[in-house]
Amino acid sequence: MYRKTEKFIHKTVHILEFIIALLTMLVMIGLMGLEIYRMFTVADYFATASNYLHHVLTIVVGLEFVRMLINLTPANTLEVLIVAISRQVIVNHDNQISNIVCVLCIAGLFAIKRFLIPKEDMKEEISSTDD
Repeated sequence: MYRKTEKFIHKTVHILEFIIALLTMLVMIGLMGLEIYRMFTVADYFATASNYLHHVLTIVVGLEFVRMLINLTPANTLEVLIVAISRQVIVNHDNQISNIVCVLCIAGLFAIKRFLIPKEDMKEEISSTDD
């Protein structure tokens, strides 16, 4: 009885994650369309590169998040974190200490990927259960 309930909850969570991923994907497509529209209609859109990078990299992080929701593997999770931290370094380069901390975090994530997670576990879904 407990095993059936666990499988039901697991499948329900997967369906909800997929619905959230679809909704997020629709929002990301809408934001991408809005950015393309702004590129052609706003006269000084490319006047500041940071404004452009902020919007485009936010969309990229969102798309990586959707990919992670659809296929929750250690590799996808680490990639989302790496992309999000890289975006932080590129867009908000306020001071050197935060940049150094972000670079160290990225290096740590690569070290985790390389040394702590076995290659055979990288593509295996994190929340999978034995069927």
